[in-house]
Amino acid sequence: MFLLFMALALGLLNYYLWRRLVRATTTSRRARTAGAVVLGALFVMMMTAMALVRVDPIGYAWIAWPGYLWLALAFYLAVVLVVLEIPRLILNRWWRRDTPEPVTASLPASPAEDGVAVAVAEREFDRAATGTTGKPPVDNGRRLFIARSMAVATGLAATGIVGYGAKTALGGPQVRTVPVTLAKLDPALSGYRIAVVSDIHLGPLLGRSHTERIVRTINGLQPDLVAVVGDLVDGTVAQLGEAAAPLKDLVSKDGAFFVTGNHEYYSGHLEWISELGRLGLDVLRNERLTIARNGAAFDLAGVNDHTGGQLDDAPDYDKALGGRDERNPVVLLAHQPVQVREAAARGVDLQLSGHTHGGQMFPFSLAVPIQQPVTSGLATVDGTQVYVSNGAGFWGPPVRVGAPPEVTLVELRHNSALG
Repeated sequence: MFLLFMALALGLLNYYLWRRLVRATTTSRRARTAGAVVLGALFVMMMTAMALVRVDPIGYAWIAWPGYLWLALAFYLAVVLVVLEIPRLILNRWWRRDTPEPVTASLPASPAEDGVAVAVAEREFDRAATGTTGKPPVDNGRRLFIARSMAVATGLAATGIVGYGAKTALGGPQVRTVPVTLAKLDPALSGYRIAVVSDIHLGPLLGRSHTERIVRTINGLQPDLVAVVGDLVDGTVAQLGEAAAPLKDLVSKDGAFFVTGNHEYYSGHLEWISELGRLGLDVLRNERLTIARNGAAFDLAGVNDHTGGQLDDAPDYDKALGGRDERNPVVLLAHQPVQVREAAARGVDLQLSGHTHGGQMFPFSLAVPIQQPVTSGLATVDGTQVYVSNGAGFWGPPVRVGAPPEVTLVELRHNSALG
C-alpha cells in the first residue's frame, strides 16, 4: 500500500514537471516525447530504488543513490515551480493586456435564420479572430520566453537547494548543548549530562563509517549516559549488523541505553534487541532503573514505540512508570514526541525523543505538527518537558534542508530558585 501510494503521488509529481519543464518550454513534438521518456525513466528508477532497498538495502545501494537524489530534486523542482506560478500568471496577464486588440471584422452574411446557429457562428468567428479565450492571446514568443526563463530559474534553484541539503545530510552531526532544569533534581546531580542521538538510519546510504563518526562525536563529549532513542536501522541484523558494530565502542559513566523506534519493527526488532545487547547497549522495553550518584538519584525509563503494538510489543507506560518514588525526577526515553501525552499523565519530568527528523526537508517541517506536538528542540507539553532531536541520519533522500543532523548533550540542572 505504501509503494502504491508513493507511485501515485510521485507519478503526478513527474507529470507536473513534464507539463511545466517540457511541454511549456518546447514546440516540437519530438522534444516533448523525449522529455516524457526521460521523466518516465527517472520515475521508474525512483520507484525501483524504493522497492529494492526494502528487500536488500546493501545490495541495491547503487540504485538507491540516484533514485533518492532524483526524488529530492523532483520535489524541490515542484516546490519552486509552485512558488513561481504566481509571477508566471502575472507576467502572462500583463503581456496579454499589452498585446494590441485584434481588428474586428464583420460577420459574413449568413442565410441562417435560426438564433442558435447564428450564436454558434459568432462564437466560432470570435475564436478564430482572437484566440480560444476570446481575449487577445499572449504572443507565443513571449509565452515561451516566460516558460523557459522560469524553467532555468527553477533548475538552478532546485539544484542549489539539493546540493546544499546533501552536503548537510552527509556531513558530520552538529553538537547541540541543551540545559534542562528539573524541579525535583537533587543539587548533587546538577550538571548530569546525557548524550542523546536518534534516527541514525543505517541502511542503503549510511553504513559503518556513519556509525563510527557518531560514536566519535558522542565519546568526545564525555557524557554521563548515552540515550539512543530509536530508528537505528533500516534493514535486518544480517544486512546491517556490521554497520552497527561500532556502537560497542560507546563510552559513558553510567552506560548506553536504547528504545525501539518504528523502523526497528520493520527490520526485525527481536533480533536487533538481542544484537544491541551483545554490543553493550541496555534496551529498555517498558522498563525503569535508578541512576544514583553522591547519594542522589533520578529514574531513567524507556517505553517501546507505538508501532510495536502491531507486533505484540506495545508501549506499557504503567509498567515503565508505575510504583516509583515520586520524590525523584524521571527521564523517559520514547521514540515519538506524541508519546509525551501518556508520559505527562504519569508525571514524567523530561522525555527524550526523535522520529520527526526536524522535518528533514523544508517545508515538510510545516506538516509535522499535524501528527506530533513538537517538531524539534525543547518544549513543554501538558506540564512535561520534551526534547526532540533532529536525528543524526536521514530517511529516503540524502538531503536535509532546515534541519541539520545532530547529537545533543542534555545537561540536567537543579532549580536553585527552589532551594
